[in-house]
Amino acid sequence: MYTILDIETTGGKYNEEGITEIAIYKFDGFKIIDQFISLVNPEIPIQPFVVNLTGINNDMLRQAPKFYEIAKRIVEITEDTIIVAHNANFDYRILQTEFNRLGFEFERQTLCTVELSKKLLPDVKSYSLGKLVRELGIPMSDRHRASGDAKATVTLFKLLLSKDSKKEIVSSTIRLAPKRQVDKKLLRIIETIPGETGVYYMHKEDGTILYIGKSKNLKKRVIQHFTSDNRKSKKIQDEVQSVSFELTGSDLIAQLKENEEIKINKPIYNRALRKTIYQYQLNSFKDENGYINLKIEKADARKKPITTFTNYQQAKNSLFKITESYDLCQKLTGLYQTKGACFSHSIKECSGACLGEETPENYNNKIEDFLKKNSFDSQNLLIVDRGRELEERSVVHIENGIFKGIAFFNLNYQITNTAILKSLITPMSNNKDAQHIIQSYLRRNKVIKVIKLEE
Repeated sequence: MYTILDIETTGGKYNEEGITEIAIYKFDGFKIIDQFISLVNPEIPIQPFVVNLTGINNDMLRQAPKFYEIAKRIVEITEDTIIVAHNANFDYRILQTEFNRLGFEFERQTLCTVELSKKLLPDVKSYSLGKLVRELGIPMSDRHRASGDAKATVTLFKLLLSKDSKKEIVSSTIRLAPKRQVDKKLLRIIETIPGETGVYYMHKEDGTILYIGKSKNLKKRVIQHFTSDNRKSKKIQDEVQSVSFELTGSDLIAQLKENEEIKINKPIYNRALRKTIYQYQLNSFKDENGYINLKIEKADARKKPITTFTNYQQAKNSLFKITESYDLCQKLTGLYQTKGACFSHSIKECSGACLGEETPENYNNKIEDFLKKNSFDSQNLLIVDRGRELEERSVVHIENGIFKGIAFFNLNYQITNTAILKSLITPMSNNKDAQHIIQSYLRRNKVIKVIKLEE
């Protein structure tokens, strides 16, 4: 659990500043669950340059509560949380100074979004909050006011969490978090997991990731782990200390993140999923009569497939649908072994390529139409699907036929703006498994839309 905060001060000498405004948002890694925003009477004058910067003046603060009047609320909302701030050392020092004046020892663990941004967003031009969020297309209002800056930091932190493929933020958070009793451990963990679509991470006590999985219902899947009596599940039950999760809204995004992060983190109990996840692929060749044939083959890394399949039955079922949808010949798609006419020709559903009645040119045009619609080669696409919230969408980016990564965007923003899109994208590996996941998902599921970008 995190509390994301921003503090405005009077300015002045080091450790003599007073707080003029504070905003705190309690954040569970996905949404804000509590908040506290208040002006504060610092009982000392505000420096003129600060008045010009924030718009907060001495007259505005005369009737505001003094720090001791809001101290209890700050303690309560930040208890058992990790404080997150943009330049966290400054905000945390100011808070500690105020509590020290009251004779109260205030101690919390902290994470700094400046440091995290430098690590996860190495290509941005500036790490000042205003310039950073502007470059990332993050909405911001009331710059240099506590609530505006803190709200922008929430969105920034959410983006950083999604870009943290090695899960270093979550792992460090677990190490920093207060230790609790392990009594009824599994039940306590289950209570924290939502029944939504996403990726889950099972951690040891030191934050090390034991297992990564994905599900359309995270709570249900974690319960299955904790109630199963197979050997692997029992080992996980013994070793797991906490489960973190990342909501994705879209099952496609969940599958891509699971595939990517298992390969990066190599959790001890994910051995099977480190390997290639498809066994068959669809290839094409031109026969001696000039017709393009389709053929299901075992996965072969030396050949570039049209599309891939998890197993043979899935491949065969898909090829039947392809043959029917594009008016193809069952003989030339390898579904009907014969020296003469295919079965579909006998029921007048094949135009006769199997007998030479349909010209190679006409038949091959239908194959090319299928290839164009089902291959990413040289295409620039955005696959848009559900987001984590109603006003949000997820996007998968394909550039020149290469899978570049994923992002989330607010519906109010134009995602075809290339500069903003590239800053939001979490880069991912363009491996064969990722291509398989995308193509397989599009075959079996409807997405909100596919946008073709101009080259």
